[in-house]
Amino acid sequence: MRAVLGLQRWLGTFEEQSRMFRDVVSTAEPDAPVPPCPGWTFAQLTVHVGRFLQLVTTQMRSGILEPVKPAPLTPVPNPLGFLDEQLSVTRDVLAGTPANRPVWTFSPAAPRLAWFWHRRVAHEMNLRRWDAQSALRAVTPTPRDLAVDGIDEALGTLLAAKQTPDSPLAVTGTTVVTCDDGGEGWWVRFTPGEVPEVRPLKPGSTVSADARVSGRAIGIYLALWRRTELAGEGDSALLSAIRLR
Repeated sequence: MRAVLGLQRWLGTFEEQSRMFRDVVSTAEPDAPVPPCPGWTFAQLTVHVGRFLQLVTTQMRSGILEPVKPAPLTPVPNPLGFLDEQLSVTRDVLAGTPANRPVWTFSPAAPRLAWFWHRRVAHEMNLRRWDAQSALRAVTPTPRDLAVDGIDEALGTLLAAKQTPDSPLAVTGTTVVTCDDGGEGWWVRFTPGEVPEVRPLKPGSTVSADARVSGRAIGIYLALWRRTELAGEGDSALLSAIRLR
């Protein structure tokens, strides 16, 4: 699957989104709830992001094409300090790792190249920034091009990770996802026991499908991550299958 954006944009996004995320979690009450992440407090969200970054940088530094063993989950007495440490390490690792360096990735639809993680970190920080800001009802809009790239990542690489031998996707059919505010589109075909097939569509393309999703890019992006409702029609099982988590 092709990437909509590129390395420098992902690096810039990481810097921008991590700065905004830190600003929010440093001012919020640590024990305050984060509604987009049911059951989590700001302290727990902060630790989660730090651990995510720690795992990514460990994987990128390892130089192996197998998953690294996560660090033991020990208590984190200073969530903000832990976050700052991981942000600093991540900044250096992302900037110092060539996009085409071989590395393990968790999706069968993703190339085993480091740019997968550059992209993944950029979008994870954007999503977690949204989670934190929305809890305080002061959300900075996600840039449209980043939202489009996020849709492409969700459908083109992350969706395939839902298909596992222990939990196969038991749906059959096709779904078309279209951005009304730009014309970008994706065609997704589900076959039980197989990795979903995803193809980009040219603006204005007309194709048949069992389910359809349309809307503004940012709305689709958040809906795929189950942060907002999904505006779709057709087979409800297919509409659920294209959503992550």
